[in-house]
Amino acid sequence: MNVAGRTLTPAVQKALTYWPGITHTQRPKPVDLAVLPPFFNDLLAELPWWNSNWQVTQVEAAYPREVASNHDRQKNAFTEVSVPGTLGSRAGQTLPFLGRVRFEGSRLLRFQAKIADTIIGPALAKAGAPEPHPFGAVLCKLMDNRGVSVKELALRTARAMSTINAARTGWHNPHPVLVGEIAGALGVPAADLAAIAGVDAPPGVPGDEWPT
Repeated sequence: MNVAGRTLTPAVQKALTYWPGITHTQRPKPVDLAVLPPFFNDLLAELPWWNSNWQVTQVEAAYPREVASNHDRQKNAFTEVSVPGTLGSRAGQTLPFLGRVRFEGSRLLRFQAKIADTIIGPALAKAGAPEPHPFGAVLCKLMDNRGVSVKELALRTARAMSTINAARTGWHNPHPVLVGEIAGALGVPAADLAAIAGVDAPPGVPGDEWPT
């Protein structure tokens, strides 16, 4: 599923930015939320494995998670909202639905759905390929910000360059020991980096900045 760059209709934009549950100087005028179930159903229908017997049948007003703003202390280019609702089958079964939509103006950037306890999100890898671990993107940013190359990080951690490359590209699930070594090499608290990687912090791993 690749939704990036699609254009939202004015009616969908209006429905996604109707937020009666937050404080307003003037209460917003009600809008027609009936445009949102077809919008979500069209996105779900593009999943090759999606069972068309299930449809989003009802939604509630969205609530914003991030809002586009030009304020000096709250600059943000996009808006992200969560839309609660209900998914129903032709057999009369129902499941809770939550659609999360990120958009910039009329341009759709990202769509993610939670159906009961299952999260359906945009895939980064091609069909049939494993999804890269999100720690890879974090590691890339940390290394780039510090000007540390793969070779240099391999030397600092006494690891093979192939191991660092695998972690950096997300094809290597981060191990607590490796995360601790990377933290020490990049000057990041080991507990913090472990929390970002979703692993337990190994005891006794230094988190001090690597000497220069």
